[in-house]
Amino acid sequence: MAKDLSNSLWHGVPRREIPWFPKVDAEACIGCQLCFVTCGREVFEMTADTPSRAEVARPYNCMVGCSTCAMVCPTDAIAFPDKDLVRRVEREHRIFRQVRQEASAKRAKVDAAEARAAAEKKLAETTTRARVSIAGTFGEKRFLVKLDELTRDRPFDIVDLKLEVPTVKGLREKTPAFMAFGVTSTDESDVRGFLAEVKELVRANGLVWVDETVG
Repeated sequence: MAKDLSNSLWHGVPRREIPWFPKVDAEACIGCQLCFVTCGREVFEMTADTPSRAEVARPYNCMVGCSTCAMVCPTDAIAFPDKDLVRRVEREHRIFRQVRQEASAKRAKVDAAEARAAAEKKLAETTTRARVSIAGTFGEKRFLVKLDELTRDRPFDIVDLKLEVPTVKGLREKTPAFMAFGVTSTDESDVRGFLAEVKELVRANGLVWVDETVG
């Protein structure tokens, strides 16, 4: 169903109070349908008779000041009022205060969309979680205590920690073991800088950094 814009406002002015719309010279129209296809506001329809001709079905759907259909018409069959009509409406209704308000609202909307896009881009580029695997002897090094201290009062946490050892006695006897844990951000911060600190802690404790998976 075609849209009806006749009850809309043009910068605060009722659209029906502005006689800006096209008129079609039926004798000059060749029924090419270019106006019907070009107009995005459904101003035109094509007549059912043969040959078909363009007719202005919804005149007040026309955008005030637009004359694209007339410019593309191959036979100059479409005419508009003189552009001074638009200038007169602008002066009589003092539309520019309304225009400034609309421009301010549009700028705010554009700025908000750009800020949202920038935030989404930053979030997409932010690594907020990782999975780490290390190996070595853990028995006397208090590595977990040091790892906990590294996260204290910071927006990072160690989660899903798993320690694999052959036997408890073997752990005490410095048998090599395998540890895996997750590193996560508690406030959407990027964990990559923190991961570098964890890697340095692993190295400082004589352990081996086996694997790292981010994302």
